[in-house]
Amino acid sequence: MEGISKQFADFYANKDISFDVRAGEVHTLLGENGAGKSTLMNILFGLYQPTAGRIFYKGEEVKIDSPAHAVRLGIGMVHQHFMLIEAMSAFENIILGDKKQRGLFIDRAARRKEIEALSALYRLEVDLDAQITDMSVGTQQRVEILKALYRGAEVLVLDEPTAVLTDQEAEGLFDVVRRLTDEGKSIIFISHKMREVLKISDRITVLRAGEVVRTVARGEEQAEGLARLMIGRELARSDYPHAKNVGDAVISLESVSYNKESKHAGVRGISLAVRRGEIVGIAGVDGNGQSQLAQIMTGVLAPDEGQVALMGKPVGKFTVKTFLGERVAHVPEDRTHMGLFGGMNVRENILIKQAQAESFSAARGLFLKKDAMRRYTDEMREKYDIRCDSLDQEIRNLSGGNQQKVILARELEDKPDLLVAVHPTRGLDIGATRFVHDAMIEARENGGGILLISSDLDEILEMSDRILVLFEGEVMGEFDGVNPPIDEISLALAGNRKEVAV
Repeated sequence: MEGISKQFADFYANKDISFDVRAGEVHTLLGENGAGKSTLMNILFGLYQPTAGRIFYKGEEVKIDSPAHAVRLGIGMVHQHFMLIEAMSAFENIILGDKKQRGLFIDRAARRKEIEALSALYRLEVDLDAQITDMSVGTQQRVEILKALYRGAEVLVLDEPTAVLTDQEAEGLFDVVRRLTDEGKSIIFISHKMREVLKISDRITVLRAGEVVRTVARGEEQAEGLARLMIGRELARSDYPHAKNVGDAVISLESVSYNKESKHAGVRGISLAVRRGEIVGIAGVDGNGQSQLAQIMTGVLAPDEGQVALMGKPVGKFTVKTFLGERVAHVPEDRTHMGLFGGMNVRENILIKQAQAESFSAARGLFLKKDAMRRYTDEMREKYDIRCDSLDQEIRNLSGGNQQKVILARELEDKPDLLVAVHPTRGLDIGATRFVHDAMIEARENGGGILLISSDLDEILEMSDRILVLFEGEVMGEFDGVNPPIDEISLALAGNRKEVAV
């Protein structure tokens, strides 16, 4: 790619970028959320047309005018948000749009044989008859990779491929990547996770604000140097102080169970409390009841057994409205499907919870004070550093980090008594992660209680005043956030119970 630029109105998402990938290498695009990584690859895959610049493939200049054209050339892309049809099986998703055979009927047996051979060659274990909706995220990703390989991909773009994977799943993906490059295939790896970038890359190109900062070979720069290149400044080490003034419980659970027969989609006999002025971290591998716990603590689900008390009063009716009335805020685990209205603009997403507040409406919501709304959202854009062309831009077109900042502006500005934050930094770069962590600390210092659910143990250790480990829907142990015992926590993560402190 030579001199690639992509302009949206007055905004340059990419500006004069030159980038190449060689046969049999992993070339990583590293940069903050909104740096232009995905835009550049969407141009390569034919989803966007460049404003300027040229693309060469195998020495020949090409104009890639659609994803179908990219696929025909041998370019495949696994998007951050998978492009799979959930109601169909893995096999049906892989052969969907198959152009290998003319005529009315597809030779399913022959196609299946080809896919099974690819699966065996690259050790991409998938139950081809399983429905997508019944698969883990890691398995769905393997289906996406198989789909690209089945279509003949020689260059494979992986867009934030580990953002939703567990550490174990990520290691499995790296094994697949190594096998692909050993076969001479080229991988373009989009990421901002330093540890994995340093581990998997042959070369690294750093983007900042839509421009190339530098391309380095493996070993030329360490994590600190790459972070400096990414954000354009020194990022000081964060040493957050632990809670000093802990108050009364804002929420408490006593022997709470929900769907307790399920080891991975329920909770069993959980007792815990979150007090004012503290962060309680819930550690554990995804799929051990964290989603159900968060939904109980935000009124989405009602427990089958046990008691929940908000602000010292038993909850009688489990509805989201009940919990909102008690000033409970929620940063959900899936910002795209649970936290935002993709077809609405940034301004509307910031205001959605407050549209009927007196400061923004009159006559019981019949009339909106649009000037007040505009002033407020302009302030939120500046305060939360929301980077977008305009607040009237559809939220679906923002980067993940800026989408998360919109959720924070909506949920935190009203100084909630309880914040339930689920994987709040998943898929975010270093700078955006620091911003989210700072916002959580500020919420704690304002007297709120925070429940932090994360599968990133480093995040739990850094942020938590108390740590609880969840395994198969049960609490395996409670640990002090000051000098936490890593070995004991690791044992608890694997299902070894420690007596929970009273």
